[in-house]
Amino acid sequence: MKKLAFAILYTAGVALANPALADVEAASALREGEMKKLVFHEAPKPVGSAEFADFEGNPKALSELKGKWALVNFWATWCAPCREEMPALSALQSELGGEGFEVVTIATGRNPPPAMTTFFEEIGVDNLPLYRDPKSALAREMAVLGLPVTVLVNPEGQEVARITGDVDWGSDNAKAVLVAAMGGEG
Repeated sequence: MKKLAFAILYTAGVALANPALADVEAASALREGEMKKLVFHEAPKPVGSAEFADFEGNPKALSELKGKWALVNFWATWCAPCREEMPALSALQSELGGEGFEVVTIATGRNPPPAMTTFFEEIGVDNLPLYRDPKSALAREMAVLGLPVTVLVNPEGQEVARITGDVDWGSDNAKAVLVAAMGGEG
């Protein structure tokens, strides 16, 4: 209880000093357990500009996400932790997804489209995009060194936080941290 009271008091002080940092500070203060692996940056960072593709091969770019919060997840069909994490990302999209927030999944590296489809079918995911980064151009540009990596992108199209490894995005703590980071927009 003391931790929560301190977080609220600290957040209020930060909000008066710098409103742009208030939401990040609040979110950071709420992290517990595995969510402590989520690293909030001191200042937002640019996201990669390399194109990736939708399932049909049409070019896409992270800049298309401007105007909304996005949780961008880099994964692969051969990645066991990705298989564990993806259903929780799907549940998060179902619960928080909409005009202001979206979960974006990008298979990076060699992931044949039939294997991607099978991966989603086997784990019961049908509400997340099957985007591809077949040459890992975006992943390399964004310094994705292992999988899964998940990046929180603000509506200005900047990376504000990053986590390496799988997380239960359906947990109450994960949702609370994300909603706080988004300024309560969840």
